[in-house]
Amino acid sequence: MTSQTRRVFVGAALPLPMSALSAARSVGANNRIRIGVVGTGGRGQYLMKSLQRIAPDEIAFPAVCDVYDARRAQAAQIAGAGAEQYLDYRQLVERKDLDAVIVSTPDHWHATVAIAAMQAGKDVYVEKPMVHRPEEGIALVKAARAGKRIVQVGMQGRGLPQFVEAKQRYIDSGVMGKGGFARTWYLSNAGYVQTPPPGFERKPDGLDWERWTGPGPKVDWNPDIYFSPYKWLYYDGGMIMGIGIHVMDSAHHWMGLRHPLAASAGGGTYFYKDGRDTPDVVTCIFDYAEEATVTFTAECLSAPGVRTSAGVELRGTGGVLWAERYVVDTGYTYTPNAKFSKEPAARAGGTGAAADVILRDWLDRIRDRKRTIAHEEHGYYSAMTCRLAALAFEKKQRVLWEQNWDLPA
Repeated sequence: MTSQTRRVFVGAALPLPMSALSAARSVGANNRIRIGVVGTGGRGQYLMKSLQRIAPDEIAFPAVCDVYDARRAQAAQIAGAGAEQYLDYRQLVERKDLDAVIVSTPDHWHATVAIAAMQAGKDVYVEKPMVHRPEEGIALVKAARAGKRIVQVGMQGRGLPQFVEAKQRYIDSGVMGKGGFARTWYLSNAGYVQTPPPGFERKPDGLDWERWTGPGPKVDWNPDIYFSPYKWLYYDGGMIMGIGIHVMDSAHHWMGLRHPLAASAGGGTYFYKDGRDTPDVVTCIFDYAEEATVTFTAECLSAPGVRTSAGVELRGTGGVLWAERYVVDTGYTYTPNAKFSKEPAARAGGTGAAADVILRDWLDRIRDRKRTIAHEEHGYYSAMTCRLAALAFEKKQRVLWEQNWDLPA
């Protein structure tokens, strides 16, 4: 992802009163879904533009929120005439004329804003990772259940045609047979080598830094944290949580996995001695009750000069299935094992990484009230899978899944 497709932002972390709870909402006037956006940096603006492109007559953006006035103004311009601008997310989510809220804040704000929006009766699109800690995730899932909210998590691999078609054609059909091993990777991501643009040594007057840090550590203005929170454990979780979530969720999707029994991790900060507290090279191993092992590898040493690569390779008795997020000419390949499979080798094109399918699915599910393709339970277990590996890296030991992390029935 380029810096323009990552997110910047939010408000103050106080719970909404019980009076803010509401029942299911109906879609607004002219049959448009009225959406508020919290966190209107690069990612939030990308989602707004994507929705306007794929569903121009179905949506409206009455309100936008960000802690930086320049970002708010940019989003209001995208939203169109009449869009209200907010500094405090609580004022936005309490609006009676909104049906849904996009949460595209920095990662450490996702749970707080999403829960507040659902408690105020809104459906939610929340970027990945949905949460960082189990207590946040359990609270978010409970809020969705209590309010019967529609939640889509920005794990767009579940909608990318190359992953969906490959799954249907080779995994769901039984062609792949027993799939006991998958490797996942996310290499050369430029988000982890970003530096602040010139002129931001001093905090802009229109940026509320205390609100940005919010529930996080109280630190003085740091443009490196603001423009590249992905390097920091608290704000993004580093490559294990920040981008590992994408491909690990794709492995879960393909193989029907819920969460691992255990995880281990190795690596280190080998080159970027810039104060970050996350590795620039890492490999993780996950073991599952389904008799499967999955690995995740990431590095940013080759960024930004080498093209980003991210994907999943499943190896089983029926052969090898490989899919990539970013390679358009080759989205997936199938290499048969002639001993078990009569299917011929195959290769199909890809689409690149885009949120169009899961955004379209979110709008449709808001109308029919069915579950989304990347719903909150998927978001929780995939995020906690990555959390387990982050703990393993921190402790330098194999870490077991904790039973109290399981979602209540």
